[in-house]
Amino acid sequence: MLERIVRAQAARVEALCALKGSSLFPPAWAGERQSFAAALKKRRPGAVIAEYKRASPSAGEINMRLRPEDAAAIFAAAGAAALSVLTEEEHFRGSPEYLGRMSGAGLPVLRKDFLVHPLQVEETAATPASALLLIARALPDDILMEMLEAAGTAGLECVVEIFDAADLSRARRSLEKSRARPVIIQVNTRDLRSMRVDAAVSEELITQRREDELWISASGVARRADVEKRAVQGFDAVLVGAALMSAPDPGAALAGLLSRPDALLP
Repeated sequence: MLERIVRAQAARVEALCALKGSSLFPPAWAGERQSFAAALKKRRPGAVIAEYKRASPSAGEINMRLRPEDAAAIFAAAGAAALSVLTEEEHFRGSPEYLGRMSGAGLPVLRKDFLVHPLQVEETAATPASALLLIARALPDDILMEMLEAAGTAGLECVVEIFDAADLSRARRSLEKSRARPVIIQVNTRDLRSMRVDAAVSEELITQRREDELWISASGVARRADVEKRAVQGFDAVLVGAALMSAPDPGAALAGLLSRPDALLP
């Protein structure tokens, strides 16, 4: 699945390459970017990154009716530390334009996508986004480092996603060579090749955390007890998407994750 989604990026990259150098290529955002890392540090442990996720390959359509700006306001009011926005179009029904539409809620925004080319970093820099996701397994070492450096130049923070110890080693090598700061590692307990969720992945990898790193656990969080468990393990934050978006009241579901131990989500 990961390889198929990454291949689908080719058309987007080709379009950006065609625009580069012309007046149609979007200029860099001139406003001030909020720090994604600082927002997580302020709420850790147990910070929740609320994700706007309209659909996914594993779940199909999740919530196509909730507008991005409305979701942002709901999640901010319910206590989210930051927002994640899925912008991949073909498989997740997202759009880069959602980054701007969700920035008005006053929280830092993470662009979550399957980015494969440095021009996509520039595309992100044209929005008010605070950070972008880079999937270590999807990128050769030289491209990962180039994208980390491009993000730093643009004032964007990077969240580097891993699935296993080999990914972590590769991610750290590129982060160290590029001197990217802050260092934010995200462990996805859903293997995007098999689409299976294994919560033990988080528990195993967090033991390798370094003091100067921020760590996020993604996928598999459904109730307050899950948030607490990840915090005890050593994670600074959790990222929650489908569980919130599929709830009858996403705001109440998020509030439950943050305050009510017995709050179960669909």
